[in-house]
Amino acid sequence: MTSQRILTGITPSGTPHLGNYAGAIRPAVEASQRPGVESFYFLSDYHALIKTDNPERVQRSTLEIAATWLAAGLRPERVWFYRQSDIPEIPELAWLLACVTGKGLLNRAHAYKAILDKNEASGEEPDAGVSMGLFMYPVLMAADILMFNAHKVPVGRDQVQHLEMARDIAASFNHRYGGDHFVLPEAAVDESVATLPGLDGRKMSKSYDNTIPLFAPAATLKKLVLGIVTDSKAPGEPKETEGCALFQIFQAFATPEETEAMRTRFAGGIAWGEAKEALFSKLESVIAPMRARYEELIDEPARIEQVLKSGAAALRAKYATPFIARLRKAVGLRPLDHIPIVPPGERIKAKTTQPQFKQYRESDGLFYFKLISSDGRTLMQSRGFTSPLDVGQTIADIKKGKDYKPWVERASIISDADIRQAIDAMNN
Repeated sequence: MTSQRILTGITPSGTPHLGNYAGAIRPAVEASQRPGVESFYFLSDYHALIKTDNPERVQRSTLEIAATWLAAGLRPERVWFYRQSDIPEIPELAWLLACVTGKGLLNRAHAYKAILDKNEASGEEPDAGVSMGLFMYPVLMAADILMFNAHKVPVGRDQVQHLEMARDIAASFNHRYGGDHFVLPEAAVDESVATLPGLDGRKMSKSYDNTIPLFAPAATLKKLVLGIVTDSKAPGEPKETEGCALFQIFQAFATPEETEAMRTRFAGGIAWGEAKEALFSKLESVIAPMRARYEELIDEPARIEQVLKSGAAALRAKYATPFIARLRKAVGLRPLDHIPIVPPGERIKAKTTQPQFKQYRESDGLFYFKLISSDGRTLMQSRGFTSPLDVGQTIADIKKGKDYKPWVERASIISDADIRQAIDAMNN
């Protein structure tokens, strides 16, 4: 039985925080311990170049995140653990995918649209501050996933759209070049911890500067926890758990029984200071053992480098290098000395193929079909359909002799005689 492949990564653009651990690292490590699972962990350092222009920060963050995963229980001998930039086939795949990705699809990316809205509100040029790296981020992310044909990708809800884009891109490539080159990946979202709140109640994010570093010293951790924003309700007044950052963080690290007990204490009017002390105690009990291991690892960067290099070398040999070779062949990047020599008199005949209908989906979300002649000309190009079933039924009707003109763009009709001849050839 084929194992299920699960892939996840963290961009090394800062120090790992509680949100990284609860939302990505912990569930991925737990998943890697289940039978029948093949896990891929990677440090997405190419993505980091979009977010920071500080080379030292990228390097240091890469070290810290690698050490974090190892301290959190990652076992390199049981999983694929690698650095994105150590797999040169990934950026090559990104280019192959870019060539089948419509610009309209990338225009709809939430992160890109947010920048456009921000620029419009401030009177800036629409694309001010937008690099091609940022614009193409979903394509590189798709390459990360599709290179190893991952089935599941643990992500926060804000990343689900990128998974949907990866599916669309994979389907476009499969359609254009024929065959099932790529598995269509699925997002795996843990609704309870996918987006952990930070000190101010907003999503915990380095961009908001509201994070709690995962391996901060105990004294620093306690100080940060005591600084979490709460409301002004006094001791004895019942407190809401819904939307409470303090409770949500506690829930992410506590057992179900501990969570229910804390919920009862909230309803009973626990003082905020007491609740924060309870949160600190819970976090410290979980983090302290990992922190000790982390501090040992961070002092051995050469050891971590070797782990990453070994993982990438083995992964390239088993998957990346042979897979990119097959994709190169699929798109026509082939050695010229392997082209069959055809006698001049037979070359036209050799190129002749059966006329065929081709169905596909465009970046506008609609479904289309076209009729290709035996010599490769497009004889008919359809209008857009909302359902692939309607496309299939229309093609079937046309093959039976029904009028095709209401369903096609008139400008694309080459010759009624050519079309009828092609359809007759297919029916015969």
